[in-house]
Amino acid sequence: MPGRYSQFQLSTTTPRLRGGKGEPAPSPAPRVTWAMAPPRPSPSSAAAAAAAAPARGWARSAARSAVEAARTARGRRMALRGLAASGPSSRGPLDEAVEAAEERGAPAVLATGGAPEDDEEDEGRGRGLLRWDGFSAWLHCVCVVGFDLELGQAVEVIYPQHSKLTDKEKTNICYLSFPDSNSGCLGDTQFCFRFRQSSGRRVSLHCLLDHYDKDLPVYLKKDPAYFYGYVYFRQVRDKSLKRGYFQKSLVLISKLPYIHFFHTVLKQIAPEYFEKSEPYLEAACNDVDRWPAPVPGKTLHLPIMGVVMKVRIPTCHDKPGTTQIAQLTQQADTHISVILPTVHEVDLFRCFCPVFLHSQMLWELVLLGEPLVVMAPSPSESSETVLALVNCISPLKYFSDFRPYFTIHDSEFKEYTTRTQAPPSVILGVTNPFFAKTLQHWPHIIRIGDLKPAGEIPKQVKVKKLKNLKTLDSKPGVYTSYKPYLNRDEEIIKQLQKGVQQKRPSEAQSVILRRYFLELTQSFIIPLERYVASLMPLQKSISPWKSPPQLRQFLPEEFMKTLEKTGPQLTSRIKGDWIGLYRHFLKSPNFDGWFKTRRKEMTQKLEALHLEVLCEEDLLLWTQKHTEVETVDLVLKLKNKLLQADREHLPVKPDTMEKLRTHIDAIILALPEDLQGILLKTGMT
Repeated sequence: MPGRYSQFQLSTTTPRLRGGKGEPAPSPAPRVTWAMAPPRPSPSSAAAAAAAAPARGWARSAARSAVEAARTARGRRMALRGLAASGPSSRGPLDEAVEAAEERGAPAVLATGGAPEDDEEDEGRGRGLLRWDGFSAWLHCVCVVGFDLELGQAVEVIYPQHSKLTDKEKTNICYLSFPDSNSGCLGDTQFCFRFRQSSGRRVSLHCLLDHYDKDLPVYLKKDPAYFYGYVYFRQVRDKSLKRGYFQKSLVLISKLPYIHFFHTVLKQIAPEYFEKSEPYLEAACNDVDRWPAPVPGKTLHLPIMGVVMKVRIPTCHDKPGTTQIAQLTQQADTHISVILPTVHEVDLFRCFCPVFLHSQMLWELVLLGEPLVVMAPSPSESSETVLALVNCISPLKYFSDFRPYFTIHDSEFKEYTTRTQAPPSVILGVTNPFFAKTLQHWPHIIRIGDLKPAGEIPKQVKVKKLKNLKTLDSKPGVYTSYKPYLNRDEEIIKQLQKGVQQKRPSEAQSVILRRYFLELTQSFIIPLERYVASLMPLQKSISPWKSPPQLRQFLPEEFMKTLEKTGPQLTSRIKGDWIGLYRHFLKSPNFDGWFKTRRKEMTQKLEALHLEVLCEEDLLLWTQKHTEVETVDLVLKLKNKLLQADREHLPVKPDTMEKLRTHIDAIILALPEDLQGILLKTGMT
């Protein structure tokens, strides 16, 4: 029937499919590199617009126009001349690169071919990169924040100089880079903060690196709305200065949540920077610019100022709770100065040590996205504890806001401290005593003392009622009226207490605690994963001539009924009100974020399967039964499908993409030469 293919529409959508007798294994994602595809003929403005238009009418109109133009000799000559003379209708990577180079004052040097500098670990490094693009893959900029007697904290240096920060962002960095005056941090202090990116501008993170994000675990993906700040603060007595103290912070601003990695980088460069100043900083930044791209799953060797760090960024395919970095022999690794087993994890037990009796209750509060304040004596304790809380529900991502270190000068201070509405879903880490009064209406507050060095165990704090918290000088404790849904797991407490008595290293205690949290989170999330997988349509319902079928709706009560037979009791020894915990979770930001992510993955999987079904059809036979206009319409839609698969990184097998290209080429070659000339210049083939 002539109109059948017109029902075929574009949609975006990924997970496992129920295939009747057996479930097919998920298709592996295609390996994406930085190498540009071979240059293809430039489309005309009209043809490119038609190819990109998602609406059916636009594509059909373009097809009809192409056929009509090719039917007369004059139209044929004009069309082909116009296509040959015209360039791309939109700005390409070259235009953007030149413009970026002019803005940065850097030479616009683009490699047009050749192999990367290092095939083994320099993927994405050698092609089409400008100066500072390698740097931008890891960092947005480096700031030096000092103290001015007249101005207070001030940004003294931003490097590279072309890096853009708004005045609001600079102000936030200034105040967040120094401890509160009451902290009395003498010597060197390291901590982390997180702040909101100013709206209305794009980050200067190289767009070609974004495709690496898809291979990261969800909790390590970049958040486009936030920056991280990694701080190395030094405060020492200096009688030569009016104030009597030298106070300065070296701050790394990045989109990447690699806490342990960037703290290690700062340990390597900050002490010498304070001695050697700007030339040393410039040399360190040049080293970073030569690093390979942060590719998940690859073991990277990153030299910085004479030190070589060996790291591996996790992938979403890693088994949770494992460290994948290869531990090579000392002889083979003599040039390696620092081996990092993790890029993002903090010392979990050290942070939970004062409250490990209540760790399961805190896990519930974080899982449910409850408003939570950590009151600590210094930014180090504050930031480490907040990051440990966020990390405790891994591999589930914490989708609400969290601020490892928050000050009264923060641009969101009023938003988070107002009493006119309920506290937002956020975890705040604070050190200023003023917050004890300002945030006393918050429902859950953790007050901690100084974190002890590894091997020293502080006294365990108690759960206390909120009315007992009046000042930051109150005794350490967890101040909340929250009643946990689950019974406390006494076994993990005994195991950790035994480790304390036997002087088990903090690293080993952290492994035990992390495994406990991981098993608890997995026991909770597996029933949800199982139910969501059942929302996938049957594979036999996918037709090549119709849009991919839609997912079934998530019905809370239907899900609750599944818990009786396939609930967490199958994998967890913990008793309690699991049903109540699930009902609360389904109303939380963490469920909303988790389900949106899963739905997107499942929809993309459906799109990928739809492409596979299309490839199995005899499309050339179909065109023989349809008009030229419908055939051109089909070609344009197939090209749009290819573009969508590439743009959205759909989990399509490489051979499926190649099959589809072969189909397109065969259809075009079966058309009159006039149409071939036009369609070969339209989009990608």
